[in-house]
Amino acid sequence: MMHDSGGVQMARALKHAALCLMLLPRFLLAAVMLWLLDFLCIRKKVLLKMGETPDSPDDPPVCVADSNKMFTLESLRAVWYGQKLDFLKSAHLGHTAPNTEVVLVQDRRQVRILDCMKGKRPLILNFGSCS
Repeated sequence: MMHDSGGVQMARALKHAALCLMLLPRFLLAAVMLWLLDFLCIRKKVLLKMGETPDSPDDPPVCVADSNKMFTLESLRAVWYGQKLDFLKSAHLGHTAPNTEVVLVQDRRQVRILDCMKGKRPLILNFGSCS
């Protein structure tokens, strides 16, 4: 019994490691883009400070502070989480749609979406509002 749970844990760990390796390039690209945006804003601030004259009241001040940087730990966590959600979703553009369970309102029973198709007619789903 203990050996089986160890095998399951090992399989989960390998699956998680493979997922991390697949997501890492996309994550690093997004992180570099965030860093570049911060770098460009800071560079702009420095260049404006160097060429600034004291008699320029028309130009608004450029403010780049620690509170409005894009390359932060919180933003990197959000990027990682978003990449993970996008990768693990069941519907992908260009692939067949997932055949998920739905509840028929009239019968109050659960069926698969594709069970509602009739012949070769296209299935149209209406996600309307009840309010």
